[in-house]
Amino acid sequence: MSEKSNKRKGMHKISRRTLGRLPSRYAFALNPYEDVRFSRCPRCHDLTYSRKFALLIHLQGIGLRVLGKTCRYCTRCELIIAHKAELESELTRIMPSPVCKVTDDTYFVIGTVELKTWKQALQTPLPMDQILDRAADLEQYSQFSPR
Repeated sequence: MSEKSNKRKGMHKISRRTLGRLPSRYAFALNPYEDVRFSRCPRCHDLTYSRKFALLIHLQGIGLRVLGKTCRYCTRCELIIAHKAELESELTRIMPSPVCKVTDDTYFVIGTVELKTWKQALQTPLPMDQILDRAADLEQYSQFSPR
C-alpha cells in the first residue's frame, strides 16, 4: 500500500523511535508472581527454556545499564519472561545507595544487547554509544496471569 492510499483509509504510518540500533526483537513479560515460573509459554503453551539475556535497562536517576539475566524463553514466540523479584533483587545490588528502593516505577527494560558485546564490556568497559550499536529494542511488552 502506498502512503497516499494509507491516508485515504485513515491509516497513518507511525515512525517508532528506538534506542538500540539493531532491529527490534523479542516480546517481553515481567512475571510478578512469586510462585509461578511459566515453564510453559502463556501464549502458545510450548515449553520455555532458561536462557541468558543481556537486558538493557533504564534506572531512574542512574541511566542505562546492561544486566546479564537468566530468563524463561519461548523460542516459538520469541518471548522473554523475567521474574520480577529476581530482577529487582539484582537491580538493588547495582544501585549506588542501599537506601534506594527498586520499584516498578524506578526501572524500565528497554531491550537486549548481544551477549558477545555484554561479555566484552565485562572485561573492558565500553562506551554506551558502542553498546547501543549492538542493542535491539523490545518489540512488545506483555502481561500474563497464571491459569
